[in-house]
Amino acid sequence: MYYLLVSIVIGLFVAMLFVNVYFRAKVLKTYGVLTRNKVEFGANHIFNRKRLEAEILPKYPQFRHEIETFIRHMRYTIQMASVLIFLITLFGAVLMYFREG
Repeated sequence: MYYLLVSIVIGLFVAMLFVNVYFRAKVLKTYGVLTRNKVEFGANHIFNRKRLEAEILPKYPQFRHEIETFIRHMRYTIQMASVLIFLITLFGAVLMYFREG
């Protein structure tokens, strides 16, 4: 059981590495397009759709697809990282319990 839990934790760390590579490949590609064209918006626009549609999308209508793609990838990456961090913590706690017992 101990070796299974260690393998799971190692697998989750590999998954975190994959999420990092995914972030760099997908998000930074779109981010490069946005920065080259001087499209600026903050984190509050990423998490607040109404604010994004009211303040940013009318200002940069020609980059609507890139902005929405960037935000979609950012949200997905944040969700995946949060789930993986939770699972690593959970399995780490279980691993500590089995190690003591």
